[in-house]
Amino acid sequence: MLRKSARLQREINAYFIMFKDYKLEILYQDEYLVAINKPSGLLVHKSMIDRHEIYYAMKILRNQLGGKWVYPIHRLDKPTSGVLLFALDSVTAKKMNEYFRAHTVEKKYIAVVRGYAPKEGIIQHALKEKLDKIADKDVKTDKEPQEAVTEYKTLHTVELDFSVGKYEKTRYSLVELLPKTGRKHQLRRHMKHINHHILGDTKYGRGEHNKFVRQEYDMHRLLLHSVALKIEHPYTQKSISIKAPFDNIFLALFKEFGWNYKIEN
Repeated sequence: MLRKSARLQREINAYFIMFKDYKLEILYQDEYLVAINKPSGLLVHKSMIDRHEIYYAMKILRNQLGGKWVYPIHRLDKPTSGVLLFALDSVTAKKMNEYFRAHTVEKKYIAVVRGYAPKEGIIQHALKEKLDKIADKDVKTDKEPQEAVTEYKTLHTVELDFSVGKYEKTRYSLVELLPKTGRKHQLRRHMKHINHHILGDTKYGRGEHNKFVRQEYDMHRLLLHSVALKIEHPYTQKSISIKAPFDNIFLALFKEFGWNYKIEN
């Protein structure tokens, strides 16, 4: 218990140091919408699950915008980085939420996964709704699994002269993920389903590979990034493509593995 408490305290201290006085990268802004490049490790909003964390995207962005209230249109998991969209008023938020529910928004993610993933494919695997013991304590637990669909394409692969687990050499793939539905942890669970777990995923991933990339490449994050979001503006009806650059951790790994990836629309 003491060891666990000490580790938690170290994580809290690191969190405070990382996000104290942090300035979010704004990718797009007009009078109705604002999009940021959310860093890995930052919550979207205040949560009972992580009560000790006092910094979250909504609060930081609100401060950057001079106290203006912001409305999150969608969610990214705490360890996932990339494009995160907010509305600047409740009417716009309602309109954008309707777009997301109608699946008219195009979302593109990039992930590093274990093994040589197939060249391309579609994962159609229904997912049981994930509930949290604290936040979802009053939600029904007997719901049927929900339809979940993800398209994917392998962009690059690498083979390393390291033995991880039972294999003499280790293989990884850079994959593009296009979720067609929006279930909780969908991409992480779907990649686990096809046995190509995302690196750095401490919940659905493979511990031996997470340990390997931490020790060998100093990778201490989930290697999943929301690289692009394409939406129709709720008032002008113009198509807007918002792209989020990779952080230095992703870029260092690309260089290490000899991968070249250009963010496209």
